[in-house]
Amino acid sequence: MSAESPSHSDRRVRPLRDDEIELLRALLATSPLSEAVQRDLSDWRVEEMADGGMGSLTFVQSEEDRPRHGRSVAEAMYVDADGVDVTIAVDVDDKGILYELDFWKVDFSPLKRYPRPSDLRDVRCM
Repeated sequence: MSAESPSHSDRRVRPLRDDEIELLRALLATSPLSEAVQRDLSDWRVEEMADGGMGSLTFVQSEEDRPRHGRSVAEAMYVDADGVDVTIAVDVDDKGILYELDFWKVDFSPLKRYPRPSDLRDVRCM
């Protein structure tokens, strides 16, 4: 978060929805992070990213932590209801803590339908 970024109190922070938790569990099922992360998913708070409606989320941490992107720990593909490919990545920060759930729809359009675990293809954990 840069100096000009809003504080947590200025942002719309919310808990993960059930469909987001279900997707994260499917993405992280074989990840070394799986056990610890799955146990605590309902405790996490997120902020929706300004990504044109593609569905990306930033995991909220305390102001003191000031996380920086570290690496992707899981990736998958799915095809949205309009037939457009979407890449999904779970990223952790430089300390190995959840950082983002990143969606990239190849035509940059908004998601038509949030993915279910059964929609995922080519799930890879790193």
